[in-house]
Amino acid sequence: MRDNFVWFAALVFVLCAGAAHAVEIEGVQVEDRAALDNGGPRLVLNGASVRYKMAVIKVYVGALYLTGKKTDADGVLRDPGPKRVAMHVLIDELTARELTASLNNALAANHIPAELALIESRIRDMNRMMNSIGVIKKGGVIHLDYLPGVGTRVTVNGEQKITIKGEDFFQAMLRIWIGRKPVDGRLRDAMLGGGAA
Repeated sequence: MRDNFVWFAALVFVLCAGAAHAVEIEGVQVEDRAALDNGGPRLVLNGASVRYKMAVIKVYVGALYLTGKKTDADGVLRDPGPKRVAMHVLIDELTARELTASLNNALAANHIPAELALIESRIRDMNRMMNSIGVIKKGGVIHLDYLPGVGTRVTVNGEQKITIKGEDFFQAMLRIWIGRKPVDGRLRDAMLGGGAA
């Protein structure tokens, strides 16, 4: 009987040790690990926080996942490995128009026109895809996954919507959150802080 108890306790310990733990931000359970594909490398939560609009409106919880913790934007941008940006919608309705306007403004703020020209057609592809969704309700989740050799895979509420080629495109998208002029400075700091805030 004692042997069975010891075996059971050991099994529980192993299962708990391997389980992903969540950090709660504004009622959203942000997992501390993510897998982009079955059998692919496990990513770790680098940091997460709330994206505010006009300093008071809570739009979404943004999270950055990497293969290993990093605290500087250049290090994240130079890292050729897989990555994920997750957005958990907090606002009642996030319209495609609002989201694409915000993303496009942040892209323009963090790139010179010549840089944007290189990815212009791919930005249009992204905008068309987002506009086809229309509205993302509170509780919706958007994943932007960088898969080396494949590109940026965009998933909305678990449904894969588009894959856009090129590491340069994902790097440009990352600058929306961790560039020189991020969409939200507090979110940038949290994403690069190795934790959640």
